[in-house]
Amino acid sequence: MNAPLRNKIPIALFASFVLALAGCSHHSAAPAAPPVVSGLRVVQSELQQIPATADAVGAVHASESAILSAQTTGRITAVLVQEGDHVRAGQLLVKLDDAQPHAEAERAQAAEAGTEHEVEVAQSESDLANSTLTRYKLLRDRKSVSPQEYDEVERRAQVAAAQLQAAHAQLSSAQASVVSARTVAGYSRLTAPFAGIVTARLMDPGSLAAPGAPLLEIDKAGPLQLYVTVDESLLSALHQGMSLPVNIAAVSPQPITGRIADIVPAADPSSHSFLVKIGLPSSPNLRSGMYGTAAVGTGTRSAILAPRSAVMQRGSLFCAYVLDGNGIAQLRYLTLGAAHGDRVEVLSGLSAGEKLVDTPLDRDLAGKRIEVEP
Repeated sequence: MNAPLRNKIPIALFASFVLALAGCSHHSAAPAAPPVVSGLRVVQSELQQIPATADAVGAVHASESAILSAQTTGRITAVLVQEGDHVRAGQLLVKLDDAQPHAEAERAQAAEAGTEHEVEVAQSESDLANSTLTRYKLLRDRKSVSPQEYDEVERRAQVAAAQLQAAHAQLSSAQASVVSARTVAGYSRLTAPFAGIVTARLMDPGSLAAPGAPLLEIDKAGPLQLYVTVDESLLSALHQGMSLPVNIAAVSPQPITGRIADIVPAADPSSHSFLVKIGLPSSPNLRSGMYGTAAVGTGTRSAILAPRSAVMQRGSLFCAYVLDGNGIAQLRYLTLGAAHGDRVEVLSGLSAGEKLVDTPLDRDLAGKRIEVEP
């Protein structure tokens, strides 16, 4: 074999080897076909006009509440209720030391009894003086007594009548003193002004109660109200009896329907806001003091809505499987807004018109091709 031929064979073999390697490398770099999942439904996000609202924040209150305080100074001898106790109207709640008020009441009663006796004496003297005057009138007509004698008897009758009138005045004063003393004695017993629940117990037995110092707080039993502050620009959209969606997260994740019970006509001069009282439906889980918001309508706005059945929750995050142009599912995390029926507003993470896997449950669909069921 000549030299040129011997040189060409190794070159040809080397070229074939390089081509073979290139072919193998090209074959291994080809992407594998994604797994296919069939039998699933696909839904679509939409751009829609929804009601625009502004949240008015506030707290839950009883329709009526009372702070019980003493009207006189006295040592507390007993507090008969605790926080959370239900009370009926007129139920005794707090006792104060009543020794001195009762002593004053007994003195006033004794003074009344003495005055009543003085009235009886004055009445008897007045009756006697009037009877004598009547006899002297007859004698005067018969010219049997002198005018001077008649005038003296008449003056005695007038004096007796004045004394009787003064005695009656003293009796009225004594009776008023009895009523006042009994009233003061009654201040030693504090009763419930209405049926309700005790929300705060501020003093214990042994404490000295002073006039105006709060002892107990009571909320009236019955439906509660949400007190919210509303900016003056929204006031024209509200009226008494109007229904509003109310969110109280501690009670329910879903909005409840409240009804405006009252709109306080005077605004807060510092914030230019109005107090609005919204009546709430009865609920065993609803408590005074809970935080809540009311949605006040302000018109409409554009929003991206997605079916709630396509949205998953993983821990505290929300996500959905979104299909790309090739039908490949991609896991995408979303920021959600309010629910609107069977759809929910998507604030970020999704565009209008994108396709989502409906009801994905706990399946791992990321990177898989979704074949829509016919």
